[in-house]
Amino acid sequence: MKIFFKNLLLYISAFVPMYVLIFVKLVVEIINQNLSFNILNTLNMVTLLLLITSGIGGLMWNVYYSTDKSIKVKIVSKKNITDQHFLGYFSLFVFFAIPLDLSLVSAYCVYVLVLIMIGVVYINNSLYYINPLLNILGYNFYDIEYQEENGEIKNAKIFYRGKLLKENKDYWIKIKNQHFCFVDKKHKIVCKNDKFYEN
Repeated sequence: MKIFFKNLLLYISAFVPMYVLIFVKLVVEIINQNLSFNILNTLNMVTLLLLITSGIGGLMWNVYYSTDKSIKVKIVSKKNITDQHFLGYFSLFVFFAIPLDLSLVSAYCVYVLVLIMIGVVYINNSLYYINPLLNILGYNFYDIEYQEENGEIKNAKIFYRGKLLKENKDYWIKIKNQHFCFVDKKHKIVCKNDKFYEN
């Protein structure tokens, strides 16, 4: 149950940029008096604030508060593939958020159903490495080949922030599961389902 909850929060975190866009849209519409503070609009704003907070908190929980054992790896090769995932996913935010009229009950129901359907696909296919929030925070997305201390060569995906990800350099990783990995502030790569992130 804990693993499912953490994975759900990772999914929510991927949509934080869209929640912010929709929240800003609602606030601007209310300021311009195009919308009023009725029950649905208030519910929308509270829901969006909860989703934004949960998404950011869930990402921090998965990235910074992992207690898994670290292992040492060496990056053998890398390829930056940020554009393959970020632009397509972010465009979904723009096309979905901007024309959506959440002041209508029907639009709100469609919005919730679309998020649920995308969530089912996202979680069932372990797409945790597709997270535009991390791209916005300065992480680049790499396809890497790495070598473990025992000499075994494996492939993975990694979000890396900072100077260039270096080949033939050692990094420490924490394996949570096989779909989500990242590097913490101590320059330890944390891994979940063969996807890597470095700070």
